[in-house]
Amino acid sequence: MDAEAALEFVKHGATLLLLDVPQYTLIGIDTQMFSSGPNFKGIKMIPPGIHFIYYSASNREGREFSPVVGFFVDASPSQVIVRKWDQEEEHLVKLSEEEEARYSDAVKKLEFDKQLGPYTLSQYADWIHLSNYITKDTIERIEPIGGEITIACESDMFAKSTKTSMEKTLAEQLKNSKLSVPEEKSQRSGCYYTAVPRIVKQKGIGVEELTSLNLDKTHLLERILMKEYGGDENALLGELQFAFIAFLMGQSLDAFLQWKLLASLLFGCTEAPLRTRSRLFTKFIKVIYYQLKCGFQKDQKEIGAMPEGVSALLDESWLSSDSFLHCICKDFFSLVLEAPVVDGDLLSSTRRLKSLLEDTLGWHFQPNSTADAIYFDEDDEYAPVVEILDDTECMNT
Repeated sequence: MDAEAALEFVKHGATLLLLDVPQYTLIGIDTQMFSSGPNFKGIKMIPPGIHFIYYSASNREGREFSPVVGFFVDASPSQVIVRKWDQEEEHLVKLSEEEEARYSDAVKKLEFDKQLGPYTLSQYADWIHLSNYITKDTIERIEPIGGEITIACESDMFAKSTKTSMEKTLAEQLKNSKLSVPEEKSQRSGCYYTAVPRIVKQKGIGVEELTSLNLDKTHLLERILMKEYGGDENALLGELQFAFIAFLMGQSLDAFLQWKLLASLLFGCTEAPLRTRSRLFTKFIKVIYYQLKCGFQKDQKEIGAMPEGVSALLDESWLSSDSFLHCICKDFFSLVLEAPVVDGDLLSSTRRLKSLLEDTLGWHFQPNSTADAIYFDEDDEYAPVVEILDDTECMNT
């Protein structure tokens, strides 16, 4: 990029100014990761729109890291976002409006230009694929009080949730890791995700109808769409993307659980993708495709430069051949690819996703194949077990 074009990007793009950040601190924006050096003071040339900023404090040797802290921003053209490092809390904090205005003027006069790293514009398209349904409303509706997402707030809620044996292993690894969590930070509230029941329970209906509602989640999807999102399909997809980003970049296990619930809800529908919501499912499959494609790029420095210990948890949590993802994808692929009539865009998107999983992970999705049988732990909620509930056990959700 020539100097004149670069200057235009500097002037019209947003800027993230970070003051007093210690050396070796990991600073991320979207899919890009920086390790702060002695002269690092932020990032320039940021395209306007939704972005996710995250960081992890290091010890003096740059070998151990604290839990990742992240937050979403909706950056406007030429905006300067200013944060200052609090040495005692090892934490980025906001400045007063007066101080922020003063630093903003200095940035616009290019006084910090040589100390700002450029946003890698060649990776912006990847970020758009991961965040195109997230809006300012999505952020305001879901983000925690104070806006910061961190696993430091989630140890208790994750311990109390229903987990498969694999997730129990993740929780144990987290508990035994070197990541220290100050008690005051663990008391912060988490994100306000939409409640998605894992099992449909409804009072006053027969066992057969209840079983049908659990085998096909279309009715549950419709109820959640209307009640929680006002019928806006894109709002649901925005929350799915919010949770995935908070999970992959922000290292949030709470976000992983929400992403898993939403993905399982959509993949668990049989009528909606073929009849009533083909357009939604075409968009959903494209979202999942780019999420998984991004997640598979483990060797990229921009995504792989996470603290040791946490990133290892994420790899195991959803890439193993016996994961919930393999199970729900297999059933969905059979539904769409074997349907006598199916939307053309949905069909091509589904084939593309199937090829990605097969080519990247070596997964196989041949129906009724003994070689491809999946063995579940007894605690796995995706095991092929039918639980019959009588009317006294049912309740409205």
